[in-house]
Amino acid sequence: MPGTRKLGRETAHRIAMLRAMVTFLLEKGKIETTVSRAKEVSAMTEKFITIAKTENLANKRAAMAFITKEDVVKKLFTEIAPKYADRNGGYTRITKIGPRRGDAAEMAVIELI
Repeated sequence: MPGTRKLGRETAHRIAMLRAMVTFLLEKGKIETTVSRAKEVSAMTEKFITIAKTENLANKRAAMAFITKEDVVKKLFTEIAPKYADRNGGYTRITKIGPRRGDAAEMAVIELI
C-alpha cells in the first residue's frame, strides 16, 4: 500500500517530497533515488497512471490535488495513460545501481516502462 514507509521524515515533509518525486518522474520519465524512496514513488505513480486511464473530471481533480504541475497532469492524461491502456499495472521499473558513495545508501533508478 502506498504511503506506509516513513522514510525518516515528518508527515508533511514526506508527502511534499513524494509529490515532487512523482511529478518529476512523470515529467522526465526517469529519476535516481534510494531504493526505499523508489518503491514508494513507484506505488504512487502507478496509482495515478491507473486513475488517468479513465478520463473524467473527478480523476483529473484527484490527479491535480497531488501532482504539483498542471502541464504534467495534462501529459499524464494525454500521453502517458493512453500508452498503458492495454496494460494492467507494472508501469514502472526499479533497477538497483549500487551504494551511494557518501553514506553507502542503496541507490536505484526508477523509470516508466
